[in-house]
Amino acid sequence: MEDKKEPQPSVPPIVDQLKEYAETRFKLLKYEAIEGGTSILASIIADLVTVISMVLAFLFASVTLGFFLADILHSYWMGFGCIAVLYFLIAMFIKIFKRHLERPLINIFIQKIFKR
Repeated sequence: MEDKKEPQPSVPPIVDQLKEYAETRFKLLKYEAIEGGTSILASIIADLVTVISMVLAFLFASVTLGFFLADILHSYWMGFGCIAVLYFLIAMFIKIFKRHLERPLINIFIQKIFKR
């Protein structure tokens, strides 16, 4: 019986394997960074569109409420004056409780940035 040895496949040296691993790892990190950046950008754009829509809805609701109060009070300046006083009170409320409102907003932004 003859010993027939099959040729062994040549194993690349360890240096070549390490180079291949490093290149693959670099590509993976690059793709993960691209995914993270585009995810954050898409989230910001979606939030921006939502905020703009809400601001417009709020603006038109304010004008509508002003005209409604003007009709009830029979005076445009009183109707829109009531809306101005309402916004002034909201602004004062926010000014007084600014510290309590900042922390949750900061946490929301941090969660949005590091969301996976």
